[in-house]
Amino acid sequence: MNTTFRTLLLATALVAATACAPAIDTRNHEAIGRVSSYDPAFDAILASNVRVERIAEGFAWAEGPLWMRDGYLLFNDVPGNTMYRWSPREGTSVFLKPSGYAGSDVEGLREAGANGLDVEPQGTVLLADSGTRLIARLDPATKRKTTLAAMYQGKRLNSPNDVIRRSDGAVFFTDPPYGLKGINESPLKEQPVNGVYRLDPDGSVHLIDGELRFPNGVALSPDERTLYVANSDPKRPIWKAYRLDARGDALDSRVLADASDLIAAGASGAPDGLAVSSDGHLFASAPGGLLVMDANGKRLGFIETGARVSNCAFGDDGMLYLTSHTFVARVQTKVRGIGR
Repeated sequence: MNTTFRTLLLATALVAATACAPAIDTRNHEAIGRVSSYDPAFDAILASNVRVERIAEGFAWAEGPLWMRDGYLLFNDVPGNTMYRWSPREGTSVFLKPSGYAGSDVEGLREAGANGLDVEPQGTVLLADSGTRLIARLDPATKRKTTLAAMYQGKRLNSPNDVIRRSDGAVFFTDPPYGLKGINESPLKEQPVNGVYRLDPDGSVHLIDGELRFPNGVALSPDERTLYVANSDPKRPIWKAYRLDARGDALDSRVLADASDLIAAGASGAPDGLAVSSDGHLFASAPGGLLVMDANGKRLGFIETGARVSNCAFGDDGMLYLTSHTFVARVQTKVRGIGR
């Protein structure tokens, strides 16, 4: 291979690699909040001098962050019925409006927009559509939505809240009634329970747990054998861990952690969205901020933004993104998310 040709190949590879890599954000974002360590193990997760930065603001209730492989973040303003796109290079822009319910009859709806998101291997997005009361697949290129599940046992779902895909195609989601006016007292509510469900690739829907009052965030362990579910019930603010069989049924379950002490201390919020790092640590929205726990529920540290944290997601850029009430924040981590 001659020198000129080798130089050309190296230059082409460099351009391709640069195009695929996320842009570096050099803007001076405002530092907010604080990070607290409860255990020496936390030092391997976040640096002691790490900054929590606000990167976008002006939303009614930011939710459902999802980092896309092309180097941008998607997230929802659920009451605003809008999905936003944020990138280091371009900042914030409207990605999809309406993100959820597209009709005019919103009288019975409390939250008309979409909520939790997850990405599929082909780049499509799984969407917990709270307003339209279904699980859908969104094509980011065309913005076209395809319904995957809207009913269980002949009755409409309440208002799907969060969604996570297993590598075999099984999809786990929660269905509290937060999207309906009156919540549990809504006349539109058809399901007798607020369930944790599994949607199989064949389109069938299966109830995993119907005992939680307000099931919310969902996540899977790195080996996909454990399903984590947050319960946003102020009277029982817990996270549950379900041991799954090969099909995705729960062999058993246990209470992983409890946030009752945080609520008793006056912290605002409840267990909400969560994410799991590739080494098995849980990053869980909790009263007052975001708890970092090990796989046994032991508290290792706490991330505060100065507002309620609804959810979080890992980016490919070494950042953890947090949706926090009216804004979006980020913090650099030493651990990475799970690639599926």
